[in-house]
Amino acid sequence: MSIAEVAAKAGINRNTLSALELGKPGVAIGAYITVLWALGLDRTLDGVAHPDSDTHGKTLEASRRPARGRKSEESKNEYDF
Repeated sequence: MSIAEVAAKAGINRNTLSALELGKPGVAIGAYITVLWALGLDRTLDGVAHPDSDTHGKTLEASRRPARGRKSEESKNEYDF
């Protein structure tokens, strides 16, 4: 497929497709997804952002959890709050 055909099928501008191919940061994620769809590669996104395969995200989440505190000792004085 030519650039013009892919851009037309994806419903984006040829300049956007060119920027996408160059990896420019201003391209919307939707443009990437529609181009993958236009090329018949949209099924390759099945594992993207799946919580079970996101080991980096799980590590970050675990590091942000509060540390477990000590169990407080029971007061021997019934009037101690």
